[in-house]
Amino acid sequence: MGSKMPGLVSLSYFLGVPFLLVLLGAALLHWRQTPARNKIPRAQKRREKALQQMEALAQRLRQQEPDLDPKPILELPLLTLAQKLQDEELSLESVLCSYLEQALRVHKEVNCLTDFLEECEEQLQRLKKLKKNERGPLYGIPVSLKDTFDCMGHDSTCGLAQFLEKPAAKDGIIVQILKAQGAIPFVKTNVAQTLFSFDCSNPIYGQTLNPLNLQKTSGGSSGGEGALLAGRGSILGFGTDTGGSIRIPASFCGICGLKPTGFRLSYSGIASAVKGKKSVTTMAGPMALDVESLVLSLKVLLSEDMHQLDPTVPPIPFREEVYFSKRLLRIGYYESDGFTQPSPSMVRAVRLTTGLLQDAGHENPRLSKTLEELRGVGTPKKLWEQHSKVEKYQHEFIAKWRSLDLDVLLAPALDPAFYISYPAKASESMSYMGLYNLLNFPVGVLPVTRVTVEDEKELAFYKGYYGDTFDKNFQEAVRGSTGLPVAVQCIALPWEEELCLRFMKEVETLTKNQKEPKE
Repeated sequence: MGSKMPGLVSLSYFLGVPFLLVLLGAALLHWRQTPARNKIPRAQKRREKALQQMEALAQRLRQQEPDLDPKPILELPLLTLAQKLQDEELSLESVLCSYLEQALRVHKEVNCLTDFLEECEEQLQRLKKLKKNERGPLYGIPVSLKDTFDCMGHDSTCGLAQFLEKPAAKDGIIVQILKAQGAIPFVKTNVAQTLFSFDCSNPIYGQTLNPLNLQKTSGGSSGGEGALLAGRGSILGFGTDTGGSIRIPASFCGICGLKPTGFRLSYSGIASAVKGKKSVTTMAGPMALDVESLVLSLKVLLSEDMHQLDPTVPPIPFREEVYFSKRLLRIGYYESDGFTQPSPSMVRAVRLTTGLLQDAGHENPRLSKTLEELRGVGTPKKLWEQHSKVEKYQHEFIAKWRSLDLDVLLAPALDPAFYISYPAKASESMSYMGLYNLLNFPVGVLPVTRVTVEDEKELAFYKGYYGDTFDKNFQEAVRGSTGLPVAVQCIALPWEEELCLRFMKEVETLTKNQKEPKE
């Protein structure tokens, strides 16, 4: 026994050295991460204090108009509200008070806010001093912003503790323009951690729920915006989109969203967890309750200020002649991308919309087989891994589009809303959204119908294209969605935002005239 001990001691020594090094490395990592983790409780306390300040401002404004009924104000569409503010039929105080109160109510239900922009009170007072001819088109309109938009003195966290306690030195360019045009940014909203998820949860601010079904996610990464807008806690919001981060929350929450062509709007002053993305461009864009609100916001942002503040943005003003054109369109469409089998409600949404467009006189060629050719080197996921082939793929796609003489393209969105935690289990379904980030095409999303009992019955027989774990997870993620919104994507070629919006408006007009489906 004694003769074996030295060997055992020696073995323990040699095993122990790397073990101690591992422990030491872990301790150093813990030491480095601890300050970041310690920031989280402080951030949560700051949010609590900020929301108290928000409530206090709402109370002060209400004292000025004790008989204020916010309901009629919250029901006004953006264009009407903007006009009433310009004409002084409504006071700036009454509108801001209404949205402060409603945003707080929505937040208590779904946890969508990360910060209150207390400087909104100063902005309101500045606006009151303006002469009528100095008022911008968004005069007095409360605006919400995704957490990533820089606002002077506030964090832009991307849901990461390491970005806490690093307040922006100045407003980002989009925020500057919004203020110059009369808007009142008043809150920042929750995001997915790192932004690379279509859920909406992070260790700092927690999980955001879908106000239409609290068991479902609001989508991500701009999920706080989607939830707040769906709950009428904001009338106009702004998000960002790398692989569907505007469009998925819009689809899940039943609102409208626009992902513009890359660099049509400035991205200066917007935080990102990962810098240097080239093959897939992240874009900032508006989110709202209707298409006309998206149009107004884009008109406002595409002012001369945009190019002057950021010369890398091309000086292309909003082309009203394209948006208001009555020319009939040639609209390509497909029901599946051939990678993820769509849910029954996704297929029905495209078929419903296509039928209405055909009845209105538009031409609708089906592109299922063509899309197989357009897919080039494989799925969007594979394309992202092969960045060297992206430029070639873009040219191939555009060439095929033009050979078919298409004006625009209609495609499924990703819906209905997933159960919480399921986005990570069925992430491949983002293929419906991510393709157009890769191609850098402008894309809008808008609701066209709702999930029916019949859709749910058909979902029970869903098998997917591969019958694997992913397909089973997708089926599970979207079940139990009767009554939830279902959207479509409206797609145009690069720099054709006006045509994209014109197409969206046509779809919105036709689908709104339809009877609601039976649940």
